[in-house]
Amino acid sequence: MEKTGKKIRIVVLDGYTLNPGDLSWNALESAGDCVIYERTSPSEVVERCRDAEVVLTNKVPVMAAEIEQLPRLAYIGVLATGYNVVDLQAASRRGIVVTNIPAYSTDSVVQMVFAHLLNVTNAVQLHSDSVRRGDWTHCADFSYTLSRQTELVGKTIGIVGLGHIGSRVAAVAYAMGMKVVASTSKSRDELPAYITPLAWDDFLAASDVLSLHCPLTDRTRHLIDAASIAKMKESAILINTGRGPLLDEQAVADALESGKLAAVCVDVLSTEPPAADNPLLTARNCYITPHIAWATYEARVRLMQIAVANIEAYLAGAPVNRVG
Repeated sequence: MEKTGKKIRIVVLDGYTLNPGDLSWNALESAGDCVIYERTSPSEVVERCRDAEVVLTNKVPVMAAEIEQLPRLAYIGVLATGYNVVDLQAASRRGIVVTNIPAYSTDSVVQMVFAHLLNVTNAVQLHSDSVRRGDWTHCADFSYTLSRQTELVGKTIGIVGLGHIGSRVAAVAYAMGMKVVASTSKSRDELPAYITPLAWDDFLAASDVLSLHCPLTDRTRHLIDAASIAKMKESAILINTGRGPLLDEQAVADALESGKLAAVCVDVLSTEPPAADNPLLTARNCYITPHIAWATYEARVRLMQIAVANIEAYLAGAPVNRVG
């Protein structure tokens, strides 16, 4: 990284989610004249980035309107894997390098998938809270349950999308004794022996647990809608740690209320933060975490390290993890 002469101007638009105070910005700050904002509204982007050569953003959009007003901008680093917050065509017209952070949170997201699943099947917190209220102390029996306790061995998990995360979910599920089926474009010869690819309707009908790990495209938007749900088991557990719009949220909420789905677990919603009237917020047996599957300490350390390495590679004239 540049150590002498005039340093580059680096602006971080929304650093708080990556580093709420438990990480160090030192490595990034050594790259140049670095200004870190915890949060930035869209209307503040141009003013804050006016002199910047390097801009880092997680969820703050840097689109054509902003890019056109930032003549010094040469590099945009997305502090996440998804890069839809950047207008790649506008960046390309200007010759601006755009990078992302791939595969930094795979194990953390897999862990969240099973945290949600085990919360549904074992209800640990529900029972722990009951014991703390004194319910066990006053119980006539040595044991009691407040919800059905479900064993995962022998159950079938269906996975949509066998990238880094989906493949790891499959491996963990198999290690727990589950059967694994997948909706995938990969052939059986490309898959581990323990994963069985199925046609969509057969896949939906077979899955006791259905976990979504596919990208959001025009084809996958509302992949799980009323028609898909109608083909699923009434005992099915649906998990979405991928992208919020993979679900038709109203259809999913309706299925929960009618008992067509046993439970839904999501770490992502169609808009974030969600609108107060999002139907999943009040649907029964719906368990929602606020987009935190990526945010373990260890994953954020990796993200920071890769972000700095991306800038180092760019300054060396050999950009890596380039998406635009």
